[in-house]
Amino acid sequence: MHPIIKHFVKYFLNGLLFVVPAGITVYVLWSSINWLDSFPIGIKIPGLSLLVVLVGTTLIGYLGSGWLTKPLLGLIDTILQKIPLVSLIYGSVKDLTAAFFGEDKKFDKPVLVNMGNNHKVIGFITQNDLKILDLEDHIAVYMPQAYTFSGILLIVHKDSITPITANSTDLMKFIVSGGVADFEKSKD
Repeated sequence: MHPIIKHFVKYFLNGLLFVVPAGITVYVLWSSINWLDSFPIGIKIPGLSLLVVLVGTTLIGYLGSGWLTKPLLGLIDTILQKIPLVSLIYGSVKDLTAAFFGEDKKFDKPVLVNMGNNHKVIGFITQNDLKILDLEDHIAVYMPQAYTFSGILLIVHKDSITPITANSTDLMKFIVSGGVADFEKSKD
């Protein structure tokens, strides 16, 4: 395969990983709001549709944590995880969402990584145990990039990191803003 075509395909697939989940989310929200706006209730209340979508999503979250509906949502989750291509998108979005909002948050251990030559980068530990890769003295550190939703995953030696005592959310804003946003050190 020609190198230009190879790069095109690679970038196209990378673009799909961003566009499809974002597009589906926007489409579902937009469709829900338009569908709700189509009901003839006699009066127009600005923002009512958005409020109904927010309350409905929260209600689904509430029902999803209940003992009665949890098995049903688990079944749907299992089905989506087994469909080719859908599983790639769904699984990635689910893992990323869980990393930010789930009970087992992944971006809560900020660190400085020494890259040599007095260069340091900020990242978040995502895995402390890399025995499966035969790298017992290494960890996985995710490094978000500025002005984008992407980042890189580095496998670094444990000796090359220094924990940061800053609020993870503020630090993420600092990184994504390219260092423009302010953040305060945690008061431990």
